[in-house]
Amino acid sequence: MSMDFNLFMNDVVKQARKEIVGAGYTELKTAEEVEETLNSKGTTLVMVNSVCGCAGGIARPAAAHAVHYDKRPDNLVTVFAGQDKEATARARELFTGYPPSSPSFALLKDGKIITMVERHEIEGHDPMSVVAKLQSAFDEHCKEI
Repeated sequence: MSMDFNLFMNDVVKQARKEIVGAGYTELKTAEEVEETLNSKGTTLVMVNSVCGCAGGIARPAAAHAVHYDKRPDNLVTVFAGQDKEATARARELFTGYPPSSPSFALLKDGKIITMVERHEIEGHDPMSVVAKLQSAFDEHCKEI
């Protein structure tokens, strides 16, 4: 039995993209899209997507659930680590003081990093604890919708 690894990975990536877009996040696939969006006024939540198990089992479900809240960011966007490499690299340049981490969440205000939920705060935790971290940041930095 042989398996085409690239075909398998394409299916995994396609599903990961579908899940986060279905949760209301806009994909940023180029460095230019990242530059324009992340430097805009207001609050922006960036989900750094990944194909790992903690992204699929914890981070993406948390991303979907966290935004059903009284306060939330003005913009919900995602970059895909390992897939949209230039977009991810540009986003990470804006995450000053934080090492590259995927999956992860970055909350920015007016183009400046406010806080992050890094991989070590996702991996090994349940989705609701990640939701609680995100919503705590929303309470502090976002306006009521």
